Amino acid sequence: MRGASRFAVAESRPALEQALAGQAQQTGEELFGVTALLDDNATLRRAVVDPSREGSDRSDLVRRLLGGKVSEPTVEVVATLAAQRWSRERDLTDTLERFAVEGVLKGAEDALRIDAVEDELFRFERIVAGTPELRDALANRQAEAGPKAELVSRLLEGKAAAETVRLARQAVLAPRGRRIDRSLETYLAVAAERREQVTAEVTTAGELSEEQRTRLSAALQRLYGKPVLVQQIIDPDVIGGIRVQVGDEVVDGTVLRRLEQAKRHLAG
Repeated sequence: MRGASRFAVAESRPALEQALAGQAQQTGEELFGVTALLDDNATLRRAVVDPSREGSDRSDLVRRLLGGKVSEPTVEVVATLAAQRWSRERDLTDTLERFAVEGVLKGAEDALRIDAVEDELFRFERIVAGTPELRDALANRQAEAGPKAELVSRLLEGKAAAETVRLARQAVLAPRGRRIDRSLETYLAVAAERREQVTAEVTTAGELSEEQRTRLSAALQRLYGKPVLVQQIIDPDVIGGIRVQVGDEVVDGTVLRRLEQAKRHLAG
């Protein structure tokens, strides 16, 4: 997002935090609904972000539209967002979606299962990304969203937290132009930012022990200066060693990588 939109998000966050303090899950659900409403109605979306109208006028429009249909805290969040200046229309709906995801995650945090939700979302994203048949079935734009969401439910219900199921279903019910794995990555990024932590994708040939994960997390925390969530990917092809990716930064110490480097050196 560009400057105006970043400022708008910052100005609206106090209203969000106040809403989440009392009813996180409900706020998240209602904000998902408002996101869908604006995504589906271009005329209304333009009216809500129209820079030629006063912010108070746009807020009043939101209050008339949503009053009595969603809770008052949610109305206040959307009205506050509408009063801001946005660099582009999409930034408003992207922020609504982000705030909705934060509502679901705050509900998981309040229930003391946020760590499980992050781990389950990550694992499900890896399963989808690594299973072409499943990825194609969930990404098929010709198929109705309902049956795809039910497929997600069958795969996850009873095996994952309610918030994990909800966000995974949301990724197929409202992809907003993204593939499901990209939506899940977006939700995970929101979780990491909300918790002010860094996520490290760690690829190894075998499962790390709890002690190894703790030591690696501590080492990365010292490097990045903030808590680090280690998400492990098992890949037997790496043979041995470890590959760590944090954002765009990659540290590759796998045996396979070293062999490839040696081959290039000999060939050179």
